[in-house]
Amino acid sequence: MKRRSVVKYAAVAAALSLGLTACGGSGSSDAKGSGTVRVTLANHVWTEGIKAAIPEFEKSSGLKVELTQLGEDQLSDQYNVKLNAGSDEIDVMMYRPLQEGKAFAKNGYLADLTSKVSSDSNWDWKDYQEGPVKATTADGKVVGVPIITEREVLYYRKDLLKAAGLEVPKTMEELEAAAKAIKAANPDTAGFVARTGKSAAVTQFSSFLYSFGGDFTDSSGKSAVNSDAAKKAYAFYGGLIKNYGPANVSTDMSWPEAMAIFTQGKAAFYTEADSLYKNATDPAKSKVADSVGFAALPAGPAGSKPYNIPSWGLAVNQASANQDNAWKFIEWATSKDRTLAAQKAGVPGPRASVWANSEGTSTYPKDLAEAIAVSAKNGVGHDRPQVVTVGKAREIVGEPIVASITGADASAAADSAHEAFQKFLDSEKK
Repeated sequence: MKRRSVVKYAAVAAALSLGLTACGGSGSSDAKGSGTVRVTLANHVWTEGIKAAIPEFEKSSGLKVELTQLGEDQLSDQYNVKLNAGSDEIDVMMYRPLQEGKAFAKNGYLADLTSKVSSDSNWDWKDYQEGPVKATTADGKVVGVPIITEREVLYYRKDLLKAAGLEVPKTMEELEAAAKAIKAANPDTAGFVARTGKSAAVTQFSSFLYSFGGDFTDSSGKSAVNSDAAKKAYAFYGGLIKNYGPANVSTDMSWPEAMAIFTQGKAAFYTEADSLYKNATDPAKSKVADSVGFAALPAGPAGSKPYNIPSWGLAVNQASANQDNAWKFIEWATSKDRTLAAQKAGVPGPRASVWANSEGTSTYPKDLAEAIAVSAKNGVGHDRPQVVTVGKAREIVGEPIVASITGADASAAADSAHEAFQKFLDSEKK
């Protein structure tokens, strides 16, 4: 199969500092053998927990783990070189299902795990939430196992709602009305804030798109960004920011800038990934830590349909000659016990059982755990277009967001984006 280069992707907020750590060796090709599993992971809080527990796996399995741990840019560089060359030097790999998963699957980098995930009822593939499962499935085959999830929820200021005599919004109409009322009563406070950058906003806008009944593509895989539902979603999301957002808001904000506005007490409502909640509740980072509340994404015409996605997963390198032992590592690392331990350490898990377990939600604010439960049940398994070249697609479908925020014709912008996105989709089929 023809192999293509893997695009280098930007780091996500949860990544730790760059670096390289080895456990049991360097991960070189000299360490081949049925008793060794070569594992490549990203710098991440999930990785730190697994790394500390590896001796437990080695003792119980009799296998030796060679761990290569890299920053995200370094990880992409290594995959670009080794996977593109068909190298068998990696057995287990940590990857981003929604950012590079489609490219990896298309290029034949990921082994088919369908039979493996269904082979052990105690490990229990059925325990995994629907959204993350869809994100790690390609062409009907399971090619990865989710390890970390996130959903979009509503962050809000309890004190401002109380002062205004308002309830927590349960619908998009109520959200708009509350944002309008609070901004009118507090001119220096935005009623609503969210990401505004053309590409960065796509992930958070996606939940509005789904809740209005739309998606980036239709059931036949063609562009749907100019559907009536999509146009209404673009206009609504951009209108919230234009009409009730911060004064002189820029159109290049990603989550750090939007979060800073909220945590400095300058906004009443903020929709964002649940995985970032500690930025709002930590008194060292947030001036409003004591008054922050969480709720499920308000329902649009199609209901409350936030994304519920795996930001990272584990896969087996198709070129590996050690796939059975690679699966043994993944099976252990993603077990119910390990997933529960990771969740208690602050890494939201993809298994339904950890959210149903009071121990699994004990470290989360009660209202956040409740919002997550709703989001997990109704969530959609992608937060961006499901394509090979994700970055380019985000630039295209994000254009109407900026147009709406700046007061341009969002409908016309959606039509233009539709034409460009369809050409892009056609080009990926060649």
